[in-house]
Amino acid sequence: MNKTPSSNYNIRFHDCDMFGHLNNARYLDYMISARQDHLKDVYNFDYNSYYKNNLGWVISYHEIQYLKPAFFEENVSIQSSLLNADNETLYVEVLMMNEAKSHLKAILRSKLTFINLKTGRKEQHPQEFIEWAKSLVLEEAGANSSIQDRITQIIIELKQNSNKSAK
Repeated sequence: MNKTPSSNYNIRFHDCDMFGHLNNARYLDYMISARQDHLKDVYNFDYNSYYKNNLGWVISYHEIQYLKPAFFEENVSIQSSLLNADNETLYVEVLMMNEAKSHLKAILRSKLTFINLKTGRKEQHPQEFIEWAKSLVLEEAGANSSIQDRITQIIIELKQNSNKSAK
């Protein structure tokens, strides 16, 4: 099973500042939308089945690092993965890279809390869901590592992949 699905997106004019850079707040929109696309397209995950039962996820924490700007009309590659899943939360990582996947532009780590939409209180993930989610966890991403350590790891991997491609 693909634990790191990715897809390409074109940076739109209305999402950029006057310098043609992707607005910092819009990185979140692109990255969250990409994760939703990956869940639907790669894993055939249907949020509606949960929402119909008054269950869903809220983002309770974001940590984002911007490394290189994304520009108007640039094609970027966005890759997402699950870092960890427990009874009440999911930890997700999303990477935005250039289209060739040789440069990291931004990294987002998010904590999503499973809640009852009627009460607003935490709920336990169904056992079947947890088993499925745990099969998607990307162990090598180091869920407990700092975002700075993860950036270093990704940059090293991108350089190694670039060197392999050049040979």
